[in-house]
This record gives sequence, C-alpha cells and structure tokens, in this order.
Amino acid sequence: MPDTRDTSSSMPFDAVLFDCDGVLVDSEPITGAVLRDMLEERGWKLSHEDVMRIFVGKAVKDESALIEAQTGKPLTPEWFAEFWQRRNARLSAELLPIPGAPEAVRRIFAAYNGRIACASGADRGKIELQLRKIGIYDCFEGRYFSGHDQPRSKPYPDVYLAAAKALGVDPKRCAVVEDTVTGATAGVAAGATVFGYNPGGLGHSGTADLLAVGVHRVASSMEEIADWLT
Repeated sequence: MPDTRDTSSSMPFDAVLFDCDGVLVDSEPITGAVLRDMLEERGWKLSHEDVMRIFVGKAVKDESALIEAQTGKPLTPEWFAEFWQRRNARLSAELLPIPGAPEAVRRIFAAYNGRIACASGADRGKIELQLRKIGIYDCFEGRYFSGHDQPRSKPYPDVYLAAAKALGVDPKRCAVVEDTVTGATAGVAAGATVFGYNPGGLGHSGTADLLAVGVHRVASSMEEIADWLT
C-alpha cells in the first residue's frame, strides 16, 4: 500500500487519479474497431469516425439502449462476452502506451510516494490487461478502480470518489487526469481539480469542450501533465 503520511507537502495535491483509456493507453482506436465490426455484423454500419464520436469515453454497456434501438436486437451476455474476448485479443496484440505516459506515471508515483490510482469506466479485466501491457501495473497494483463496480459509471463521480476513499484522501485534494468530456465531468463532480489531455485527433475530446465542463488546464503531452503536478 502507498505511504499515506503527509510527506508531500511540497506537492500541489495529496493524490493523483488517472483515467486509463486515452490517458495511459492508446486503446480507443482498437476497441472502436472491434465494436464497429460487431455492430456491422448486427446491421448497424458506422464509420470509424462515427464510432469514435459516439462511444469514446463511454462504457459500451451504458450505451446498450442506443445499440439495441439501432440494431433491433438485444445485447445478450453472450454478445458482451464475445466483444470482450475479441477486444482483449486485439489489445493484447496491438496496444501501445500514450506517448510519455509510462514516464509521467513513474515520475508522479515517486513524487507522491505512491499516492496515485487509476479510475476507469472500463471493466477491471481490461484495466489490468492494459496496465500490464504497457509495463506500469506495479504503480497501480491494488489501486485501480472500475466504473463497472460502482453504482454509477462516468459521467457520475462514483469511481473517482471510490479511488480517493481507498487512498484516504479528500477528493477535493486530488488531481484527476482525463481526456474526455464524460470522464472530466465525473472528476469535476467528485470535487477534484481536473487536468485535461488532448494531443489532437480522434479519440480525445477537444480542448474547448474539456474547459467548458470545468477542466482546469489542458495539456497536449503527458510530460506537460507531469510538469504541472510535480
């Protein structure tokens, strides 16, 4: 467990909470491609751009009503099991870190004496797979949290509140790192100070959109995020 003593008085916050997809790992294009293929198999044909626009930052299970309305078919447990299997196989083979994310995480981990956590809307299996794949699982072991395990997922604050509670830190003394409006809204609702990450391109919310929901500042690199927080 992290050292919870107040040994980081020089740090601007008491803990740092990271989103996962789009902040630590470049997973959205991979997951989006699998989802696009499986929706097309059900009769809903979307472009890659459409999938990214509609689903980035959201848990697929939370969009079940939309998918069922468009396809006319229920999303069964068997469909989700196949989606997770196909998604995880692609992630295991192809996933890369967000540029500079592993270095930024280790720098912040050291500066905050381990008082960091990962708070994601994804399922726990996906979070662990991804953290291990990019070599930073040791920084988050025992401190990664899934919106699937909470009463409500993002944009509600539950997963961030759970992470802060587990670290023994007031959410108002936490920094949150997010790249989507959905996640940033959750961090702001938790009372944290939210820092946005937007390198440009598909898969991340725009800077203006992030600022509009209460993000404090927006960086174009993870190195910049680390500079602000340490």
